[in-house]
Amino acid sequence: MLGGAAISMIRDVFAQSGLFANCHRIRKRVVAWGPEAQPFTLDHSAIVISERELLASVGSHRPTSRRDADWTIITSRPLPESSIEHHFGSRLAHALPVALKGSSDTCWIESLDAGWLFLIPNSEKAGWLLAVGAEPEALLEESRVISPQLTLTGKEPSAFPAHPRIMHPLVGNNWVACGSAAMAFDPLCGDGTANAVREAILAAAVIRHGPEALSHYETRLIAGFQRHLATCMGFYQSGGVGPWWQAELAALGKGLEWCAVQSRTYGPYRYQLKGFDLLPVLP
Repeated sequence: MLGGAAISMIRDVFAQSGLFANCHRIRKRVVAWGPEAQPFTLDHSAIVISERELLASVGSHRPTSRRDADWTIITSRPLPESSIEHHFGSRLAHALPVALKGSSDTCWIESLDAGWLFLIPNSEKAGWLLAVGAEPEALLEESRVISPQLTLTGKEPSAFPAHPRIMHPLVGNNWVACGSAAMAFDPLCGDGTANAVREAILAAAVIRHGPEALSHYETRLIAGFQRHLATCMGFYQSGGVGPWWQAELAALGKGLEWCAVQSRTYGPYRYQLKGFDLLPVLP
């Protein structure tokens, strides 16, 4: 699901104002977050698109020119031997297709004793359920808000890590890490795709500028990861009080400590991004 700011940024990057015009739209969000919380409804503006459709949409607008590359951009495994991936949490997410009983223009999010649920419609009668923490069936048994909105289809869920992760170092001799290889966000915050686009813009600018800007790239990515962890802390502090929530909060705290240690090794920012270009910060 892409929010309005992410949609606008991607359209601007590819100079295509009509991108995603035919995607399924979400106009409302129902939230029940916290122990015994009552649901409340908010206006929302987002589209739902699969990763395959997203890549196909933007891929058709990529430049066709090719030349020998002096740099390597790492966007998937294997990671460089010099890098270690740091994990701050242990939560898994299960995604499974469901049939809708309620409105198809409304997404739903609900926190529970041992995790949380997110229901995202992707058509008039179908959608995806994201279950983070306990198994989907266990969370649905406890659910008061989302469970009545769907029917399970009997299809097996797919599982993937849902805790924040970051590799370090993020740069090396003529290489930079970008996208999910560099770091991965908790899907709760909904800013993973937009952040990956911003990373790509900065990586391209750094490569054009030269190796002396590599430390700036790493510093900015760690700062972005730190902001994400702080945002997650706010959600997880209010989401629940049980052992699962406390364990994930403790892991997020360790992540913030790690980021603080890393940030002390860098000085003030020496560059700033103006559009797609990296410019020195004037004294």
